[in-house]
Amino acid sequence: MSSDVRKDLNRLATALRRFHLALLEHTKSDYERQFGKIDGPFTLFNLVIGDPHFQWLRPLSGLMATLDEVIDSKTELGEANIRDVERALAELFSPLDPRFEEFRRFYGRYRLEADVQRTEAAWRAVLVGMQAP
Repeated sequence: MSSDVRKDLNRLATALRRFHLALLEHTKSDYERQFGKIDGPFTLFNLVIGDPHFQWLRPLSGLMATLDEVIDSKTELGEANIRDVERALAELFSPLDPRFEEFRRFYGRYRLEADVQRTEAAWRAVLVGMQAP
């Protein structure tokens, strides 16, 4: 079961990276409208990790980093790992969890963009496919 879970989690991680990239691109465009063109990937990386304009993405980035660590671990993976990522994603998007209010507020700005809708639907479909019957 561990290899199946690892494959499922890998598929989810890939889908979440695409979702994150879509959100990042919209945030980058907003930043560039306000402050001017970002001159390359190194500058963008520094902005993502240090500029308040990109701070709202950090909970999703952190979740993805943790997911990558789980996938790369040598331990046996199982249903508990799937439940953990389901719970983390549910908390991120839950209006009842105040910890991620900033994430949800900024996500709300972009959620109707076609690429965001498409990539969100993709990771959600992967997650549904991982759920136990």
